Amino acid sequence: MNKHSERFDELSVEAEFVESTKQYKPSEYGSYLSVNSESFDEWRLKAKSLISRACGEDSEHLKAFSNAEGVQTFDSNYDIFKRLKPVFAAARSDFQGGHLASIRSLVQAELFDSELEQAQELLSQGYTGPAAVVAGVVLETGLRDLCDQQSIPHGKLDQMNAALAKKGVYTKLQQKRITAIADIRNNAAHGKWSEFSESDVAEMIKDVQRFLIEQLS
Repeated sequence: MNKHSERFDELSVEAEFVESTKQYKPSEYGSYLSVNSESFDEWRLKAKSLISRACGEDSEHLKAFSNAEGVQTFDSNYDIFKRLKPVFAAARSDFQGGHLASIRSLVQAELFDSELEQAQELLSQGYTGPAAVVAGVVLETGLRDLCDQQSIPHGKLDQMNAALAKKGVYTKLQQKRITAIADIRNNAAHGKWSEFSESDVAEMIKDVQRFLIEQLS
């Protein structure tokens, strides 16, 4: 299971513990419900950090969480907790349901299409090397996205490729194809023009596009 998903489950259990600590406390205006401050503050920080990592720093989920933790007049920490819990639950549901990944994939797909179109345009104008470099960058970015989905650390392209194949995200044959694509990109980046041809780069662009459609759509 994805580490973020596991963490959502853990913090959901912690939220129930925080809820269990609620008790009435006296005040000059009567009494109010409060939860254990230390447990609540710890959960709030962990939850906010997780939402930021799993949903994104610019996500609506993080914005809603930040707004909900703002103190209002006569708020107790339990009042704040009651506002935060449904936001956390929504983030958990959307993440575990794959809805966030779908949105990110759509946005990323548009970016990849644009970059690969640029690579194709460079190739058509005779800039074989630059076209290979651009296509290689798109591939590496796609591998990083796959690593994020599988909670695999980023590294060099060959390291990510090996880790993804080992985890069964794709086959050993696909791993070899990616290695071949990476070789063309590396040769282009180092100016070794004789190591590849225009047709190699044309096929490379098609392979990258096909790979991204299969893995990220």
